[in-house]
Amino acid sequence: MTQTSTQTTTYTTTDIEAVVRRITADILMIASSTGAVTEERALKWANDIELLAKNGYLNYVDLTLLSNGVEQKATRFYINESGMLANERPGNARWPKVIEPHLRIVLSYRDTYDQQAQDKLAGKMKESWTTSYDDISHSRLTQSGGREYSSNGYGIQRKDYIQ
Repeated sequence: MTQTSTQTTTYTTTDIEAVVRRITADILMIASSTGAVTEERALKWANDIELLAKNGYLNYVDLTLLSNGVEQKATRFYINESGMLANERPGNARWPKVIEPHLRIVLSYRDTYDQQAQDKLAGKMKESWTTSYDDISHSRLTQSGGREYSSNGYGIQRKDYIQ
């Protein structure tokens, strides 16, 4: 006897907003605890992340704390539409204050984020994003923990990196 099943997940922009609110809380905690960027700037990043996510253009967001150009801590938020993620609360995102703090944020886009898509969102983005050639492999850091945020099949998986 063979049995098969199919799982279909559907989500709306409201689900994306709910999940992005959780990573916004993480980003605000990181910005506040490090003092590396203002809350206002962190909210602009969150606005653009949500806009890209709602339009299906986002692969992941990589956020790194540097001190004098050296990576101290990082986190990466991966878009996950498998419907298989837990729905955890934001947290464990209080990062240390360091000398000469700098928060680097890198957004990875899907191939569908072409020139036409960029033009479509141009007036709605709060930041001017440029191409980054920085090494974001976090080879000097070790992956350690993370969180999962989801709503009706739309999710973001957070992976943390520490020294």
